[in-house]
Amino acid sequence: MSLDPCDEYDALLRAARALVEWEEEVGGAGFPAVEAPPLPDVRVEPTVTPPAPVESAVPRREPATTAVRERPAPASAQREGAPSKAARLALLASEAAACTACDLHRERQKSVFSRGSIDAELMFVGEGPGQQEDLQGEPFVGPAGQLLDRMIAAMGYARDEVYICNVVKCRPPGNRAPSPAEAGACRDFLDGQIDAVRPRLIIALGRSAAERLALVPESGRWRGEFGEYRGITTLATFHPAYLLRSPEQKKVVWADLKRALQFLGKSPPTASR
Repeated sequence: MSLDPCDEYDALLRAARALVEWEEEVGGAGFPAVEAPPLPDVRVEPTVTPPAPVESAVPRREPATTAVRERPAPASAQREGAPSKAARLALLASEAAACTACDLHRERQKSVFSRGSIDAELMFVGEGPGQQEDLQGEPFVGPAGQLLDRMIAAMGYARDEVYICNVVKCRPPGNRAPSPAEAGACRDFLDGQIDAVRPRLIIALGRSAAERLALVPESGRWRGEFGEYRGITTLATFHPAYLLRSPEQKKVVWADLKRALQFLGKSPPTASR
């Protein structure tokens, strides 16, 4: 059975009045006035689209790296090539021809540098040029040189198969032996020849040459003694000019030359005496 709207209204009114009376009894104050809580103060920043990156006009630098640089080649390797043996000796010869380091240059006709093979395994070093050598500009071309040629042939070598030079490059007056000062003035020339040729053995002819190659001890004999100069084995014997004055010493010198051949691993030709 449906209620009359007026009756329904009266029923709701009575219920509401009863609720108010109950709240007054329990200390209430009717329905609380409830306000909506304030919204939090949140600021919404506008969305900003970042600009597209702009290429800089300055090129970007890459991280630094340690560069590995090759060491420069030695100066000798930077050139097309070090001077050849022949070029070095030719330069020394030209310097010797113009040398004025001692008084021997005052009377020279020609400087006397060398003769023979620059690739020789055997080198002979004499004392100084004589008259014929001073005129011709070549060592050992006079009578002593002719005897030296026979000595070389007896050893089994051709005349120009060995290398021959002197301690000094200008003729000492009267064919005397060079003084220590004169030998010292020519030191660089002789040392340069030895360093360029690099023979296996050097034979010093005469006492002055033996002294220059440090083969003469303070006391004792010097002939027939082996030594070393600038890393090369040396042997001292008498000068051919001395043998022309003392032919009986030829046998002694021949014994020295046979020792030289033994050092070089050679034997004299069977016809040699």
